[in-house]
Amino acid sequence: MPLRLAVALLFIILAAPAVEAQSVQAGYEHRTTPDGIEVGIWYPASGTPSYQRLGLYAQDVVPNASVPAERHPLVVISHGTGGDFAGHVDTAVALARAGFIVAALTHPGDNWRDNSRATQIEGRPAALSAVITYMIRTWPGRAAIDPDRIGAFGFSAGGLTVLAAIGGRPDLSRLAGHCAQHPDFFDCALLKAQPRSEAAPWPRLRDARIKVAVIAAPALGFAFDRAGLSQVRVPVQLWRADDDHILPAPFYADAVRAALPTRPEFHSVPGAGHFDFLAPCADPASMPQLCQSAPGFDRSAFHASFDAAVVKFFTAKLANCAHSKRRTSKTKLECSAIA
Repeated sequence: MPLRLAVALLFIILAAPAVEAQSVQAGYEHRTTPDGIEVGIWYPASGTPSYQRLGLYAQDVVPNASVPAERHPLVVISHGTGGDFAGHVDTAVALARAGFIVAALTHPGDNWRDNSRATQIEGRPAALSAVITYMIRTWPGRAAIDPDRIGAFGFSAGGLTVLAAIGGRPDLSRLAGHCAQHPDFFDCALLKAQPRSEAAPWPRLRDARIKVAVIAAPALGFAFDRAGLSQVRVPVQLWRADDDHILPAPFYADAVRAALPTRPEFHSVPGAGHFDFLAPCADPASMPQLCQSAPGFDRSAFHASFDAAVVKFFTAKLANCAHSKRRTSKTKLECSAIA
């Protein structure tokens, strides 16, 4: 072998680990906003990741890494009833590695530590909007966020949260009739345990800063009719678990799919249960009701494709809103049309 070729091959071999180490990783911070909301924050970073446990879950991240200088889109994540910010950690890490900044909140009064306000659902979209405001105005790394490119992800009660934040208005008068017919459904059992006070008019909760939404197994889907979703003008990716016994078909994701004014990108997942949208647990035996899937369903394999589809959707739909002085008039109109 010629000496020059041998030297070149040796250089490539020695350089390979360095190239791998320089690939985009997920930085991670844990913060509390000035108004007391717990937030997990992920973002593109360099460095060597380390293994971290987050309650039921685990992640490979670079803790407290430097925030990148260039601007990135923001995705906010809303968890389901009784959860917390860590429930979709794998999706957050995948988004960060793909170039997104991600902020997942723990909803005050509706989390595993404190569920005293679980049925006061109006507070959820308000908290989500408060986190967006914190991220773009107060977070120390805010200069890295492009405020023209903001998306939202929500699961279960988080799906309801995101629907409300993009302009949906549930008809809560439907709750009584629905629960009279289906008293054993999860949402009806929760409402029985925590009755809502006399219904007040649904407040204006739409946050025009959110340009794209991904929604999985939305709670109270039956409460959204065509009139209630008529003001939703953003692209939506909608997911249904085909073996969901918590929020079963056709009352939730299917109802939202039928009522949205523009056809969503719809995914049904054969064999998946409600909690299969949560990240794979580090120790599935620690909480079987949340962490263990039905026999034959591989949650880790599903999440590899799920995360890829979520990243692809946010990437494609936020592209027209890229923060750049070079945007054409047509691009500005396309971006404003989904606002």
